[in-house]
Amino acid sequence: MAVVDLSSSLEILAREPEGFSLWDGPPFCNDQPRIKLQRVPCKNARFSEDGSRLMVMKSDSTINIYDCRSSAEIRSFEVPNILAATLSPCGTYLQTFQKSSTPQEKNLILWKTETGSPVYQQFQKNMLSTTWPSIQFSLDEAVACRLATNEIQFFDAEDFSKGIIYRLRIPGVTAVNLSKAPGSHVAAFVAESKGIPASVQIFACGKDSQTQPVARRSFFRCSTVQLSWNHGSTGLLVVAQSEVDKTNQSYYGESKLNYLTTDGTHEGLVPLRKEGPVHDVQWSSSGSEFAVVYGFMPARATVFDKKCNPLLELGTGPYNTIRWNPKGKFLCLAGFGNLPGDMAFWDYTEKKLLATTKAECSVTSEWSPDGRYFMTATTAPRLQIDNGIKIFHYNGSLYFKKMFDKLYQAEWKPEAPERFGEISELVKSIDLSLKIDESKSKGQGPKSSQVSTKTTSINPPAQKPAAYRPPHAKTSAVIQAELFGAGNPTEEMSKNALRNKKKREKQKEKKVAEGSSGANGT
Repeated sequence: MAVVDLSSSLEILAREPEGFSLWDGPPFCNDQPRIKLQRVPCKNARFSEDGSRLMVMKSDSTINIYDCRSSAEIRSFEVPNILAATLSPCGTYLQTFQKSSTPQEKNLILWKTETGSPVYQQFQKNMLSTTWPSIQFSLDEAVACRLATNEIQFFDAEDFSKGIIYRLRIPGVTAVNLSKAPGSHVAAFVAESKGIPASVQIFACGKDSQTQPVARRSFFRCSTVQLSWNHGSTGLLVVAQSEVDKTNQSYYGESKLNYLTTDGTHEGLVPLRKEGPVHDVQWSSSGSEFAVVYGFMPARATVFDKKCNPLLELGTGPYNTIRWNPKGKFLCLAGFGNLPGDMAFWDYTEKKLLATTKAECSVTSEWSPDGRYFMTATTAPRLQIDNGIKIFHYNGSLYFKKMFDKLYQAEWKPEAPERFGEISELVKSIDLSLKIDESKSKGQGPKSSQVSTKTTSINPPAQKPAAYRPPHAKTSAVIQAELFGAGNPTEEMSKNALRNKKKREKQKEKKVAEGSSGANGT
């Protein structure tokens, strides 16, 4: 039985125009999250991959690094004309890219977050989203490399003062992807040139074993690729994309899914059962299976094993997104972007559909680190209206919803899934802790009420939704109540109805009394 670490709790970062806030994650007390940190002004905020550090960009020249456990500021950096910044996976290094005024100026800088000193500097002409961050790290920061002209440069991740310790020459290389856990291999993409087809090659990261690629796959009609390593660094999924579809079936070009293994046992196409583009692909946490959404609408979704054998068909529908929870037990199949927001929640271990629901206009979506909740967010600048957050249970039921005037970012604070137990164990432990908290609050009496007033709540207590009324039947009082929150319109209407009913009863009694008096007079 796995040990449940109750000290590990979920946290949510939400960034608005005024700055970012940090919430305590679900389960919420009284169905409302508590604000752990209230609206810190910033232009951007990002966690390190392990959740130990938080990078806050307060202006175009100021970056602060915080320790996530103590909320203490570790270091502040003054770097003029920042165009991009990111933390290494463990938060050891801060990488910045600046606007360069002269070619001699070294505008790519790697800083040590603890000391604030630069450990590596290099001039870089431009920065693209496909090549950022320039210096890539493995998840444990044991391996570091950088793409340069016709080569990949490797560094000693513990001592960058040594400079480049060895180089891997690959003529024409335009993109690289270092495997994360472990950092044993690197994938390199060479674009098509002068009639020579494009290719993806896999090399071992050891200096003595880089003479020949351990795997290679060539592509015709390929302009860009998406590279995705599995956990364990044994398999690589390659989505090869071309800007033009020679068959004229798709306006958005053509895409194919390829699979390569580091032991050379498989180098080829994944056998998809429907024609059309590859919308999304994701590995499970174990690295033994991957799920793919593919084909012309309605798209199809399938789970494959490491030998590309289909394990489970997830059906067809208006889908373009697949998200596997960190425990590998649940899947969310969804249709976001220009699709209506349909979602299907699957229990992969039981091979059954749990529920279907909708989250319209969602821009981002991700499972919580414990695998119990699924959060979607509608954010600016992609969408300027109806910004908000929705959190669903793993079974598809809506748990929480909050709307914003404008929301730029919403994400979970990263945590290692191993710190959390299985779903059933988490439910038992959380129910127990909630009961203990409730008993303590009851025993404290007035003090508990004083403490509760200090805790900031994001939303007022949820009210029971009113019954539907057609627009022509709404009075001005009801409209005003809905727009400006002037009381509960259903209560006001019921009072008026009761008052009118009493008037009618009094009139009836008066008529009966008058009728009886007239009869007595005759």
